[in-house]
Amino acid sequence: MELTDPRTAYLVSVGTFLPGDPVDNARLAAALGVSEEWIEVFIGTRTRHFARDVESGEVRFSLADLCARAGERALEAAGLGPESVDFVVMGTATPDHLMPATVNLVADRLGIDQVPTYQLQSGCAGAVQALELGRTLVAATGGTGLVIGGDVCTKHLDLRRDLTGAAPSELVNYVLFGDGAGAAVVGPEPAGEAVVLHRVLNRLTGLGRSPGQLIEWFGVADRDSAGQAVEEDYKAIEQSVPVLAGEILWELLGDLDWAPEDLDYLLPPQLSGVMTAKITAELGVPGAEEVSCVADTGNNGNALPFLQTERLLQRMTSGQKALAVAVESSKWIKGGFALEKL
Repeated sequence: MELTDPRTAYLVSVGTFLPGDPVDNARLAAALGVSEEWIEVFIGTRTRHFARDVESGEVRFSLADLCARAGERALEAAGLGPESVDFVVMGTATPDHLMPATVNLVADRLGIDQVPTYQLQSGCAGAVQALELGRTLVAATGGTGLVIGGDVCTKHLDLRRDLTGAAPSELVNYVLFGDGAGAAVVGPEPAGEAVVLHRVLNRLTGLGRSPGQLIEWFGVADRDSAGQAVEEDYKAIEQSVPVLAGEILWELLGDLDWAPEDLDYLLPPQLSGVMTAKITAELGVPGAEEVSCVADTGNNGNALPFLQTERLLQRMTSGQKALAVAVESSKWIKGGFALEKL
């Protein structure tokens, strides 16, 4: 795509928000009754942020709280007020309610009204899906939109529970996930950060495959079943995500007619500190600088691509190119996007 194409969408700004102070492995291990060393070796995540207090279980932030803060920061960074927003798109796997949609609560808090709003329910790929819809709307309408991604994963986890006898498929969730939100302003003009959103890849690839992750509708507070609220097939994820990540990378490069050496930055999937390092090494693009955050933020789902992009924009200079790769293991969804700084 030529940079002068009137259908081009630009990333104008990014804002993020993480709840509370970081929770380190020592504090988390003490609260859950598990080994601090196990967290460090198996997961490789140093800290994460929670919307509820680890010791008391008190809820301190809703998803709407997190997303509104992130959206506010993105709009402020772009120098825009709520009247400049023509649409709002949000991706999440953990809405505050079945109804009303959390995106509408966020829009209300930001003072946005009389515009289309969309909420996409998806895991790690939800942020990419939201960017794809945002890019499509910019191209179709010439409008400026706010694209949001966030999750409160701890709503499904009882942080005060003794996990000594918990199954590995359940235990991993308590040390893997965190909470957070991110937002981006996208528009038809190269304003603000003036980064071209070249291409977004969003594709279901799970035909005939068992889910790698399952999240039930109920949370800890209203559970009416003896089953787990969140379940991971971590072995399947370890085997499949690196393969899917490679397929995403090479497809995006081929679509854009970019060579691997053209890449200045790589935003790899952010499953965990250990898995991200493994995936990055297997992708085999040594000339591209890795942009990761999961070791410090935890896996906070749909917030991750925005947290990575925020870090990317602090480093990116004119003419540089970046690719982001995301894999959702719930039903094996490929996601990714390409950015270029003008």
